[in-house]
Amino acid sequence: MTTTLLRTAAELHARVRTGRRAVVMTMGALHEGHATLIRSARRIAGPDGEVVVTVFVNPLQFGAGEDLDRYPRTLDADVEVAGRAGADVVFAPAVDEVYPGGEPQVRVTAGPMGERLEGASRPGHFDGMLTVVAKLLHLTRPDVALYGQKDAQQLALIRRMVRDLNFAVEIVGVPTVREEDGLALSSRNRYLSPKERRTALALSQALFAGADRHAAQEALRARAREVPATRARAEALSAIGESRAADDAHAVAKATPGSAAAVRAAARLVLDEAARLTPPLELDYLALVDPSDFTEIGDDFTGEAVLAVAARVGATRLIDNITLTFGAAS
Repeated sequence: MTTTLLRTAAELHARVRTGRRAVVMTMGALHEGHATLIRSARRIAGPDGEVVVTVFVNPLQFGAGEDLDRYPRTLDADVEVAGRAGADVVFAPAVDEVYPGGEPQVRVTAGPMGERLEGASRPGHFDGMLTVVAKLLHLTRPDVALYGQKDAQQLALIRRMVRDLNFAVEIVGVPTVREEDGLALSSRNRYLSPKERRTALALSQALFAGADRHAAQEALRARAREVPATRARAEALSAIGESRAADDAHAVAKATPGSAAAVRAAARLVLDEAARLTPPLELDYLALVDPSDFTEIGDDFTGEAVLAVAARVGATRLIDNITLTFGAAS
């Protein structure tokens, strides 16, 4: 399909709209993860709707010493990727189109949730992100906007902003896209040397280890609910010499309502091993949080939680996360 490149909001507003407009916001350097977002937007917009992909490297999101100047700018290739994935328009405004008076004096603030995890590591980052998202929502006027779940805290804050400030737009999260080896797709992956990439795999491996531990714990809890007299069964098995079956029954009997600590420990073990590699993984944070406010959960928590990790390998900082559900219905 033919994809139109627009540089100004006036050009975008002049387009005739017939169906729903779905927007995917990016900072360019598009890869398969972005393409997945665009394809999802195409499905939501339908054949009569319109998909707009924004390409804007937002200076407000980069702190001192971060990679604003180093961030890749590949607009020609981005238009091709967006077109193949189903975009009607690539909206690539200049900085003075988005911030015509220079850096804005009035900004959106992320509040306490924006000061945790990524916000603690990158002060001011989420204020800059929310400010540009708010501006791009006004400039593009979508019915629905799609964001990747890889940036889980960003997605949660955008949803909160839209709800708290009454933006008339639907927010859709799209699952993380991974490469064959499990590494979450990111524009920053291109900076990794082969040895750094091997170390970086520890991020996803740690998350998967935590997920495996969680699945095992939840399976034990399910069996404990199905067999209320497990402790008595374990003692009976021990009495007749069935030691392996007895050990299994004892494990079921001891299954606790929560397993947050065990999930963290399983993930941490992988990350600790990666810290001893060459080059080493330098952990920023590992957290198991409530997605409503990104505070750490306890072992009595039930519901959906996010296991998130951020680390640096060489000069490259990477993030990843997965979603886990605690406490199946009794």
